[in-house]
Amino acid sequence: MTLPTTETIECDLLIIGGGMSGCGAAFESKFWSGDLKVVMVEKAAIERSGATGEGLSAINCYMGQRYGWNTPEDYTNYVVNDMMGLAREDLVYDVGRHVDNSVHLLEEWGLPIWKKENGEYERIGRWQIPIHGESIKPVAAEPARKAIGPENLYERVSVTHLLTDADDPQKIAGAMGFAVRENKIYLFKSKAVIITCGGASNVFRPRSVGEGLGRTWYSVFATGAAYGLMIPIGTEMTQMEHRFVPTRFKDGYGPVGMWFQYFHAQVLNAKGEDYTVTRADELKKYEPYGSAIPTPTPLRNHQMFMDIKEGLGPMYMRTDIAMQKLAEGDPAKMDKVRDEAWEDFLDMTISQALTWAAHNIAPEDTPTEVVLAEPYIMGSHSGEAGAWVSGPEDIATGEYFWGYNRMTTINGLFAAGDGVGAAPHKFSSGSFTEGRIAAKSAINFLADNPDASNVSDADVKSIQEAIWAPLETFEKHKGASSSEEINPNYMTPKQALVRLQKIMDEYGAGASVGYTTNDPTLERGIELIEMFREDLAHLAARNRHELMRCWEVVHRTWVGEAHLRHLLHRKETRWPGYYYRSDYPDLDDANWRVFVNSKFDAANNTWELQTKPYKNIITSI
Repeated sequence: MTLPTTETIECDLLIIGGGMSGCGAAFESKFWSGDLKVVMVEKAAIERSGATGEGLSAINCYMGQRYGWNTPEDYTNYVVNDMMGLAREDLVYDVGRHVDNSVHLLEEWGLPIWKKENGEYERIGRWQIPIHGESIKPVAAEPARKAIGPENLYERVSVTHLLTDADDPQKIAGAMGFAVRENKIYLFKSKAVIITCGGASNVFRPRSVGEGLGRTWYSVFATGAAYGLMIPIGTEMTQMEHRFVPTRFKDGYGPVGMWFQYFHAQVLNAKGEDYTVTRADELKKYEPYGSAIPTPTPLRNHQMFMDIKEGLGPMYMRTDIAMQKLAEGDPAKMDKVRDEAWEDFLDMTISQALTWAAHNIAPEDTPTEVVLAEPYIMGSHSGEAGAWVSGPEDIATGEYFWGYNRMTTINGLFAAGDGVGAAPHKFSSGSFTEGRIAAKSAINFLADNPDASNVSDADVKSIQEAIWAPLETFEKHKGASSSEEINPNYMTPKQALVRLQKIMDEYGAGASVGYTTNDPTLERGIELIEMFREDLAHLAARNRHELMRCWEVVHRTWVGEAHLRHLLHRKETRWPGYYYRSDYPDLDDANWRVFVNSKFDAANNTWELQTKPYKNIITSI
């Protein structure tokens, strides 16, 4: 099969990923870049790409400094406690001190934010403000497109590889990928790159299978590309063992945040008991974090999971009690509450509204079942997986700083959003903010490093062949079987994904094994995933859509392997409710309040894991 034509795009700054952090980076880059050429590449269309593409019902990261609600110091304390003592305080604080400006900017662009009669933002919980957010992504995308110029936006181009300098493997040189809708490979030569693509869903086997196959909470097209691109070139990663296990409405994966914070609903077990009350003493085992307000998310999960393990389920969100209490017996108030209940899902998780309808659930009359979902690996929401990056020069010191804010250990390679490790709870507004921070830093880097990188022709040719290989594999072997999906010479991307999910679920503490693992189990999982990574050379694609799915599996596999190796390295149960080490069941602050970092050596196909110290910069926790 003949390789397609390769189009070469040369630029100063390349932004990979058009989600919220990518849009923030594109917008901010225009302000600082002058005559520099900024290019963005996105595998979909930026108006609906990324984790917020379907919509959003609340901004979950807002300080409210103009109202005196919170300070960046308050926010940093909250994040560190919720992460059970582990978060990069310099990075978290940096988002906190800038995020309000980004929220106000989004409002100027047309994002409808709920307001009180006096014009002040409505508030749900400490950090959240409700929005009519079904169009948050188009609102962010339009200024991004205008900033860099539509001619510099490459949509429906899937990036598969990062390139390093031919003379210096510790320096970024660009990226390569392919067009999803035409026979074309793209070579992007760039002096600096910002990774703004997503974290990972569907690495673990989802709870919804069969008719619900592929239904997840975190965006199904968040394929771990942020990590799958950075790991193979030797970027130092951190906290890849951390995962987020969300509490979600069963089968529809609807979020519960608005129901806890705005509707003030409770989750009760089948006996009508509140696990946060009956399991209150359990928190004492995890001090000082057990006493934190609010209770850290993993510990709330842990309390619920204890009820589930003891057979006290199903667990029900008492939507009926909460809605009736808010309505106060007034039919007009109930109409308003009912509208808000359905809107919460219609503007961000339509599957949950459909599940309600399919199950004949009227939430004002009927409680709704909740479950703990499968794990997700991310860096922007309630997870902290990602690259080890330099912090801001005014507060980061020592091992936390090496020159440019949000630059990875690869010179000229920056990250934002899901791509940044140890800096969780950014959500949409914080990711947008971090994209802006990374863009400004990248422009500073370019001012100090104006020379173009040297791209090896041999590397380009090798990657060209690798990108297209699944299509060639299919063409070569498609006649060996009467069925295209059953062939001894290759596996389809769907088959590969199922195999990966099975490994991760059974050996990496997935839902089917009660989120529990140990050293021997993890070691076996690593053996299996190493074999699997070898077998990925036999992926086959019938068309360019399947070709994209092939490379998504590759990226997810890098994420899965890093996750298993990090879990094995950390000898404690740091986040009960997210995972349990049966051989190390306790939290061990004395030995393990450290960051676990890794680096992959492609030349030798080996991994190096080490720890980095925790530094109190803002907090005294």
